[in-house]
Amino acid sequence: MTTIGFIRHGITEWNVTGRAQGISDVPLNETGKRQALKAGKRLSREEKWDMIITSDLSRAIETGSIIGREIKVPIHHYDPRIREKNCGEVEGTTEEERLQKWGRNWRELGLGMETDDEIAKRGTEFVEEISAAYRGKRILVVSHGLLLGLTLKRLLPNQWEKPELEHTSVTILEYKDDKWDCSLYNCTKHLNDTHTHTI
Repeated sequence: MTTIGFIRHGITEWNVTGRAQGISDVPLNETGKRQALKAGKRLSREEKWDMIITSDLSRAIETGSIIGREIKVPIHHYDPRIREKNCGEVEGTTEEERLQKWGRNWRELGLGMETDDEIAKRGTEFVEEISAAYRGKRILVVSHGLLLGLTLKRLLPNQWEKPELEHTSVTILEYKDDKWDCSLYNCTKHLNDTHTHTI
């Protein structure tokens, strides 16, 4: 059985201010770093993991690095296929700015944005490749909200209408007998940990 733990990166200032991040390389803010540390401490108390793979964007790399220090597993590699949606001309804008610039139907204009199908395709190809290459391993994948949600929907189409993942949430999929099963979804119990953690 191959097990993949999907983790959404910690929060950034652009998340807080509602700016479309896409492939812009926005770092974690201090809250995001604390979230990643709490996730790492949680994972260090649970089952062992064999490797960490992150997207090649700094907010995912930083989240993976903080978690990796806690569970004593280095990042195996960065993979551009699991970076966030390319938002084209929309990157860096808020909803208010988009409405002012392009109107209410801005989503229908293209604007250089990657499609949901394109995102789901690269995410699914990545998951299928690593599950075959590292059969029997336990792999943590640190990526992005939309990429992970669309990939999960593609892998388990009848499980969710629209998967939505919180920052540093843990979702676990297991591949056994030629099928995927989700044993944990969008779990953020570590964020309720009231102990003081410092980076």
